[in-house]
Amino acid sequence: MLRLLAGILVLAFALSAAVGASAETKEVNVYSARHYDTDLELYDRFTSETGIRVNLIEGDSDELIARIEREGKQSPADMLITVDAGRLWRAEEKNLFSPVKSEILEERVPAHLRHPDGLWFGLSKRARIIIYNKEMGRPEKLETYADLADPANKGMLCMRSSSNIYNVSLLASIIEHEGAEEAEAWAEGVVANFARQPEGNDTSNVRAVAAGECRVSLVNTYYVGRMLGSGSEEDRAAAEKVGLVFPDQNGRGTHVNLSGAGVMKHAPNRENAIAFIEFLTSDWAQKAFTEKNHEYTAVPGATEVSPVPGTDEFKEDELNASALGRNQAEAVRIFDRAGWK
Repeated sequence: MLRLLAGILVLAFALSAAVGASAETKEVNVYSARHYDTDLELYDRFTSETGIRVNLIEGDSDELIARIEREGKQSPADMLITVDAGRLWRAEEKNLFSPVKSEILEERVPAHLRHPDGLWFGLSKRARIIIYNKEMGRPEKLETYADLADPANKGMLCMRSSSNIYNVSLLASIIEHEGAEEAEAWAEGVVANFARQPEGNDTSNVRAVAAGECRVSLVNTYYVGRMLGSGSEEDRAAAEKVGLVFPDQNGRGTHVNLSGAGVMKHAPNRENAIAFIEFLTSDWAQKAFTEKNHEYTAVPGATEVSPVPGTDEFKEDELNASALGRNQAEAVRIFDRAGWK
């Protein structure tokens, strides 16, 4: 009897210690595909305010997703942060996220910038805009994405590869709005207007337009904002030579994409992860995304500062970002058939 009682007491003590250790875990394991030094300030501020240490694992989005899937139930990952809704969708398809119910996130993050079932939440935005060479002048037909496929703009366009997730997501939005047939006609029209075969990234295409190698391109806003605020005189000069068009202001609005985060299915520190995502939607964090990395806030009204100097508020497409992932495979097939390499 005494031996049994002693055994029960030992077991109770062990359980109490385990619960106490769990309650005292003051960390969150963040797998992030955002490679911006400015984000480190966000992590430090969160730790300072909450006492929760941020353990950061950085990597390519697809590599991180594969790693979490491979680690399975033993994964230490509490949350995944990545750029582009298409990549969030890839993680969703692998069944890596756990639904989150948070009044703070539902109140602060607009419905079109979060998953309908709470699997992920947008943290910051970037708009995919048209740029043109100021010296050459703005082409007459350059108000909408559809205008990029107009024969009037033949030989004017330089683009990055169709394999780039930003272009895939833009086409995915066109599929959702107009159907696959219209989306394919658009892609074919854009290819017919190429000044050269696709190459480079958004920054190099800003430079190409500025240098007159082509007249028009598509880029994400934060690349332009970053170049305008750069310590490099060459980058600033290039960005100042391009004019900006926020497409479809008289229609559905300009296509926006996002950086977003979700809590992992097997997160060992789930509540800490939710608290961290909530923190990233605070006014202070949202301002940091704008002022430090030239991104638009996901939370409306969090700051009045424009991430791209000289630009005002614009009408954005309020298509739910989950559609960008849902139409991703079809977008890739259309690009291939259109010959957009």
